[in-house]
Amino acid sequence: MIRSLWSAATGMQAQTMNIDVISNNLANVATTGFKKSRADFQDLLYQTLRSPGVASSADTQVPTGIQVGTGVRPAAVQKMFTQGEFVHTQNELDMAIEGEGFFQVIQPNGETAYSRSGSFKLDNEGRVVTSDGFAMEPELTIPADSLAISVGIDGTVSVLLAGENQPTEIGNIELAQFVNPAGLRSIGRNLFMPSAASGDATTGTPGAEAFGNIAQGYLESSNVSVVDEMVNMIVAQRAYETNSKTIQASDEMLQTATNLRR
Repeated sequence: MIRSLWSAATGMQAQTMNIDVISNNLANVATTGFKKSRADFQDLLYQTLRSPGVASSADTQVPTGIQVGTGVRPAAVQKMFTQGEFVHTQNELDMAIEGEGFFQVIQPNGETAYSRSGSFKLDNEGRVVTSDGFAMEPELTIPADSLAISVGIDGTVSVLLAGENQPTEIGNIELAQFVNPAGLRSIGRNLFMPSAASGDATTGTPGAEAFGNIAQGYLESSNVSVVDEMVNMIVAQRAYETNSKTIQASDEMLQTATNLRR
């Protein structure tokens, strides 16, 4: 009975983390380029009272053993990099990646971060930057006399300058890819940093090899499904309640045992 108290407590702790993950997903349902997370769990050690296959007589053995588990623990919180839906914005600096890949941006400390959010703006120098002012890598600068900006599916950036009839190519957007995107480290602001688990970034041209295409005038919405998350929340809440009931039942059984002698 004491063991059941602690096992149920681990279940409540695990579902608390599960709700934390679900609530973060729901909070970012409208965040551009957001990727939902999923909590994974694994069982704890088992107390073996009888091993399976031990001899029950000279010629026979028990087909199953007696192993009692001691609860559950969180094993991982994994990012799910499935494609989000595209939203048509008609903004020249809005871009979505159709397929695999990440935009590259330079942080103030000089390190390169990676993002699926293609909501870009222009700073006072004409550079293409994020909402936080982080410049795109490779750096792109839009001339002040540009009348229109065009981004091809292969990342080629062209502008139509005042007084000219033909667009002028000013640069190219490069995407980054990782062997294990789920191993990237989230740092907020729609940004990721590489880790030993993700491997180093491989850069390339959009549309080539394993890289996705660039869709100008679109944004990739969050891949969070509100319906799925609400169902997951109900399941987690019921699991939490069930574990709390187990603690109550174990407590009542202990109380009955202690009241045997009066």
